[in-house]
Amino acid sequence: MTSTPEPAPPEAPAASARRRLGALIYRGVGWTAVGLATAGVFLPILPTTPFLLVAAWAFAKSSPELAERLRNHPRFGAFLRDWQERGAIPIKAKVTAIVLMTASFGIVALTTRNAWVLAGVGATLSAVAVYLVTRPNA
Repeated sequence: MTSTPEPAPPEAPAASARRRLGALIYRGVGWTAVGLATAGVFLPILPTTPFLLVAAWAFAKSSPELAERLRNHPRFGAFLRDWQERGAIPIKAKVTAIVLMTASFGIVALTTRNAWVLAGVGATLSAVAVYLVTRPNA
Protein backbone atom coordinates (compact mmCIF):
# COMPACT_ATOMS: atom_id res chain seq x y z
CA MET A 1 0.00 0.00 0.00
CA THR A 2 1.52 3.30 -1.06
CA SER A 3 0.67 6.44 0.70
CA THR A 4 1.10 9.92 -0.54
CA PRO A 5 3.31 12.11 1.58
CA GLU A 6 1.50 14.52 3.77
CA PRO A 7 1.95 18.16 2.84
CA ALA A 8 4.26 20.10 5.09
CA PRO A 9 2.45 22.03 7.77
CA PRO A 10 2.14 25.73 7.05
CA GLU A 11 4.94 27.82 8.46
CA ALA A 12 4.20 29.55 11.71
CA PRO A 13 3.76 33.30 11.31
CA ALA A 14 6.53 34.00 13.83
CA ALA A 15 9.05 31.87 11.91
CA SER A 16 8.09 33.56 8.66
CA ALA A 17 8.51 36.99 10.23
CA ARG A 18 11.94 36.02 11.63
CA ARG A 19 13.04 34.79 8.21
CA ARG A 20 11.91 38.04 6.56
CA LEU A 21 13.65 40.11 9.25
CA GLY A 22 16.86 38.11 8.77
CA ALA A 23 16.71 38.66 5.02
CA LEU A 24 16.20 42.39 5.55
CA ILE A 25 19.17 42.55 7.92
CA TYR A 26 21.42 40.70 5.46
CA ARG A 27 20.21 42.92 2.63
CA GLY A 28 20.91 46.01 4.76
CA VAL A 29 24.42 44.74 5.50
CA GLY A 30 24.89 44.12 1.77
CA TRP A 31 23.79 47.60 0.72
CA THR A 32 25.85 49.21 3.48
CA ALA A 33 28.90 47.28 2.29
CA VAL A 34 28.24 48.34 -1.32
CA GLY A 35 28.02 51.96 -0.16
CA LEU A 36 31.30 51.69 1.73
CA ALA A 37 32.93 49.97 -1.26
CA THR A 38 31.73 52.80 -3.50
CA ALA A 39 33.21 55.35 -1.10
CA GLY A 40 36.43 53.30 -1.14
CA VAL A 41 36.73 53.85 -4.88
CA PHE A 42 37.15 57.58 -4.20
CA LEU A 43 38.81 57.58 -0.76
CA PRO A 44 42.29 56.06 -0.81
CA ILE A 45 42.23 55.10 2.88
CA LEU A 46 39.00 53.07 2.62
CA PRO A 47 39.35 49.60 1.04
CA THR A 48 36.92 48.54 -1.67
CA THR A 49 37.45 44.80 -2.06
CA PRO A 50 36.68 43.64 1.50
CA PHE A 51 33.40 45.53 1.45
CA LEU A 52 32.46 43.96 -1.90
CA LEU A 53 33.21 40.52 -0.47
CA VAL A 54 30.97 41.26 2.52
CA ALA A 55 28.25 42.52 0.18
CA ALA A 56 28.44 39.38 -1.96
CA TRP A 57 28.19 37.20 1.17
CA ALA A 58 25.23 39.15 2.58
CA PHE A 59 23.37 39.24 -0.73
CA ALA A 60 23.91 35.49 -1.17
CA LYS A 61 22.05 35.01 2.12
CA SER A 62 19.22 37.42 1.35
CA SER A 63 18.87 38.01 -2.37
CA PRO A 64 20.44 35.66 -4.92
CA GLU A 65 19.48 38.14 -7.66
CA LEU A 66 21.56 40.91 -6.08
CA ALA A 67 24.45 38.50 -5.47
CA GLU A 68 24.46 37.54 -9.15
CA ARG A 69 24.23 41.17 -10.17
CA LEU A 70 27.32 41.89 -8.10
CA ARG A 71 29.14 38.83 -9.51
CA ASN A 72 28.36 40.02 -13.04
CA HIS A 73 29.37 43.65 -12.46
CA PRO A 74 31.54 44.78 -15.40
CA ARG A 75 34.32 46.20 -13.22
CA PHE A 76 34.30 44.16 -10.00
CA GLY A 77 32.59 40.92 -11.00
CA ALA A 78 35.71 39.14 -12.23
CA PHE A 79 37.55 39.84 -8.95
CA LEU A 80 34.64 38.50 -6.90
CA ARG A 81 34.26 35.39 -9.03
CA ASP A 82 38.01 34.67 -8.88
CA TRP A 83 37.97 34.96 -5.10
CA GLN A 84 34.77 32.96 -4.56
CA GLU A 85 35.68 30.17 -6.95
CA ARG A 86 39.44 29.80 -6.40
CA GLY A 87 40.51 32.15 -3.61
CA ALA A 88 42.57 33.95 -6.26
CA ILE A 89 43.95 37.48 -5.98
CA PRO A 90 45.31 39.48 -8.95
CA ILE A 91 49.09 39.72 -8.89
CA LYS A 92 48.91 43.51 -9.29
CA ALA A 93 46.82 43.70 -6.11
CA LYS A 94 49.31 41.49 -4.26
CA VAL A 95 52.28 43.62 -5.29
CA THR A 96 50.47 46.86 -4.47
CA ALA A 97 49.43 45.59 -1.05
CA ILE A 98 52.91 44.37 -0.16
CA VAL A 99 54.56 47.62 -1.32
CA LEU A 100 52.09 49.70 0.70
CA MET A 101 52.49 47.47 3.76
CA THR A 102 56.26 47.87 3.50
CA ALA A 103 55.88 51.65 3.29
CA SER A 104 53.52 51.58 6.28
CA PHE A 105 56.03 49.58 8.29
CA GLY A 106 58.72 52.09 7.36
CA ILE A 107 56.55 54.96 8.60
CA VAL A 108 55.89 53.13 11.87
CA ALA A 109 59.60 52.39 12.25
CA LEU A 110 60.44 56.07 11.81
CA THR A 111 57.75 57.36 14.15
CA THR A 112 57.82 54.99 17.12
CA ARG A 113 60.44 54.15 19.67
CA ASN A 114 58.45 51.31 21.19
CA ALA A 115 59.97 48.00 20.13
CA TRP A 116 56.79 46.08 21.06
CA VAL A 117 54.66 48.21 18.73
CA LEU A 118 57.20 47.83 15.95
CA ALA A 119 57.37 44.05 16.46
CA GLY A 120 53.58 43.73 16.58
CA VAL A 121 53.07 45.76 13.43
CA GLY A 122 55.88 43.90 11.68
CA ALA A 123 54.48 40.49 12.65
CA THR A 124 50.98 41.41 11.55
CA LEU A 125 52.07 42.85 8.21
CA SER A 126 54.37 39.88 7.60
CA ALA A 127 51.53 37.44 8.27
CA VAL A 128 49.26 39.30 5.84
CA ALA A 129 52.02 39.36 3.21
CA VAL A 130 52.57 35.60 3.56
CA TYR A 131 48.83 35.04 3.23
CA LEU A 132 48.69 37.15 0.06
CA VAL A 133 51.69 35.47 -1.55
CA THR A 134 50.28 31.98 -0.88
CA ARG A 135 46.93 32.72 -2.60
CA PRO A 136 46.57 31.68 -6.24
CA ASN A 137 47.08 34.39 -8.86
CA ALA A 138 44.01 35.63 -10.67
